[in-house]
Amino acid sequence: MSWIWFLLIGLVIGLAAGMVISRFTLKSYLKKNPPINEQMLKQIGVSMGRNLSQKQINQMMSQMKKNY
Repeated sequence: MSWIWFLLIGLVIGLAAGMVISRFTLKSYLKKNPPINEQMLKQIGVSMGRNLSQKQINQMMSQMKKNY
């Protein structure tokens, strides 16, 4: 009967550790490889009918980096 408790406690600890490790790994990956770059922002602006200045692109990139 006590081995069931050890199994459940081990499972909970393993799940918690897995979540922490995966969150840290994903966060560091997104910091190194952002999903959107300056070229993509320019294309998005053109598709919406606007020409974005370099200052506007830099502001958007800094906002995205701040959120990661």
